[in-house]
Amino acid sequence: MKLLYIVRHAKSSWDHPGLEDYQRPLLEKGEKRTKYVVDYLLQNHTHVDLILSSHATRALETAKIIASAIAYPENRIMISKNIYHGDSESLFNHFYDLSDEVTSLMMVGHNPAFTYAANYFLDKPIDNLPTSGVVCIEFQTTQWQHFLEAPRKTKFVVSPRSLKDHISRKRK
Repeated sequence: MKLLYIVRHAKSSWDHPGLEDYQRPLLEKGEKRTKYVVDYLLQNHTHVDLILSSHATRALETAKIIASAIAYPENRIMISKNIYHGDSESLFNHFYDLSDEVTSLMMVGHNPAFTYAANYFLDKPIDNLPTSGVVCIEFQTTQWQHFLEAPRKTKFVVSPRSLKDHISRKRK
């Protein structure tokens, strides 16, 4: 069995017009909203063998926030420029080079590619993977090279808003 976590970066800042797009940092609001997702991942005993992130500042900062929370060493986050410019097909190409010893992979990156990639696997497509949103898919295979044709199921689809709304409903 293989697990894939598709994570869109946290909300980023547009306050620095002189920065290149890939250099945009996270907003404090984005960091705070990511906490809802981090809490959910911790409650569900999330463990990953590999975090693969876009080189863009906002994605890498998001990856580091999550890595720190789930006790994944930040210095082991792998960076791929192909995630930043990629489409879903180029995202899928990352899987073919993975060792089969990696049973759980977290990819941190950008829309629209991440929404398209998630929808490739989801039974109920989503309109948009929101910032800090996470989709987790379980594949019934022991080899990453077979993930596209392997039977799969959606473990969860969460976002800061859905988790915040859920907490608010529970308090009422």
